Amino acid sequence: MNLPLLVPAWPVGPRVRAVCTLRGGGVSAPPYASLNLATHVGDASASVCENRQRLRTQLSLPAEPLWLEQVHGTQVLDADAPGAIGPADAAITSQAGRVLAVLVADCLPVLLATHSGEAIAVAHAGWRGLAAGVLERTVEALAAPPALLHAWLGPAISAPQFEVGDEVRAAFVSAQPQAAECFSANARGRWQCDLAGLARQRLGALGVHSIHEARLCTASDPERFYSYRRDGQTGRIAALLWIAAKDKT
Repeated sequence: MNLPLLVPAWPVGPRVRAVCTLRGGGVSAPPYASLNLATHVGDASASVCENRQRLRTQLSLPAEPLWLEQVHGTQVLDADAPGAIGPADAAITSQAGRVLAVLVADCLPVLLATHSGEAIAVAHAGWRGLAAGVLERTVEALAAPPALLHAWLGPAISAPQFEVGDEVRAAFVSAQPQAAECFSANARGRWQCDLAGLARQRLGALGVHSIHEARLCTASDPERFYSYRRDGQTGRIAALLWIAAKDKT
């Protein structure tokens, strides 16, 4: 069967390829049903391998995706560096055929590409990494004028579903007072946090203004998305980004 996929709508060059998976079409058993792509969540390794193979086959990927060891930090992996390994929550490349990937189940996947399509990046933006500067580090690592970058914000938990405490709000507002606009007080004395709004603010402050969004809530759509906040033990979808080889014709 063909895997259901989400294709970002953003004005990148023709060689930039981007896809976000959904949770259907795989072989994993509950609570990971069915296209879980993460090896670290307790799913059977054989199921994850089969799911990844199905993804590679359907997309005719030029290489195995670079599956990051994500730790909710700010480390950016240069996929073009020899022996690029280690924990990281973002990756960059300017080489065709290198497939970047981030795994998410409520956190925000952020894709970045230069207008020319000569350099790309992915970032895993949960609230901790976002507050610590993962997007700033990623844009810096791309070493391209921010005004020439396009960004795509994928499916993530939405503000109505994402309740946080004072410490989360303080982590953002102490650094950028305007972040207060992305927090709404609720009746329980806590806050509803707009994760995508915070990412838009931070990208805008860097000079990235071409920002495009999926506007899909992972926690509100159990048919299509995994959600750690909703389910606890669950799988992960992936956002993939790569540069296609030049046409030889």
